[in-house]
Amino acid sequence: MLLSVLQANAAVLDVEANLRTLDDAAHRAAKAGADLLLTPELFPVGYAPLRLRSELDPATLPAIRAQLAAIARRNRIALVYSLPSAAGSESGASAQGRDWHISASLVDAAGTELLTYAKVHLFGGEERKAFVAAAEPPAVVTFKGLRTALLICYDIEFPEAARAAAARGAELLLVPTALSAGFDAVPQVLIRARALESQLNVAYANHCGIEDAYTFGGGSVVAGPDGALLAAGGDGPELLFAQVGTKAVHEAREEVPYLRERRPELYREWEGRLAGDTDTAG
Repeated sequence: MLLSVLQANAAVLDVEANLRTLDDAAHRAAKAGADLLLTPELFPVGYAPLRLRSELDPATLPAIRAQLAAIARRNRIALVYSLPSAAGSESGASAQGRDWHISASLVDAAGTELLTYAKVHLFGGEERKAFVAAAEPPAVVTFKGLRTALLICYDIEFPEAARAAAARGAELLLVPTALSAGFDAVPQVLIRARALESQLNVAYANHCGIEDAYTFGGGSVVAGPDGALLAAGGDGPELLFAQVGTKAVHEAREEVPYLRERRPELYREWEGRLAGDTDTAG
């Protein structure tokens, strides 16, 4: 299928402006024949964790989701978007209001939600003050013939997260992100490594420009299951396109069967030994 990736600058808490940007990108992507548009982390509301926590009314979130579903329907294109979402009781939400996850959702061209995921690895002090880390593994659904999963930003920097999706059968991993400028090794090296080691397609959509105190470097990428770069963005607003499919995934997994030959029970034993060695050290 043809995948599109939006790299753009959001206006913090200017939802209508951000939705116009998304709508325009969805229109252009659909016109180019894309089946899906991947957008950056928290793009509809802008990336500013503490301001979102203090100024965004959670009662507005269902209406924002409805508008995003309408964008998908109007443009006849599937959409991956990221928003705050209510955390469940397992999160240990406190009386101080730390009751939001950062979430991502995949809706199809009819606006129907197919998949949702909540961020497991929060990055930095502001995210940890504004949100609660989730604990559920990435689920997998079949979309346009590809087994598809979601991660969010910092999650992809942990090999265990991508491997968890691959072990559940994922062939395409869609990653909304908000990566600050200065971390170029993440899109340029790490995303390609994640795609190669778990032998799946990885698409990574970043912000660009300045949003409140954050400066984003762009650099959105799509990597194939052999680590090849299928698309790469610069440092400004851009709409990327890449063809992704199952054939390259199957070929990579047959040539070097990383997933079949991994030994998770042994790795857990190693980790247990490490903990024991640490306890008895000295």
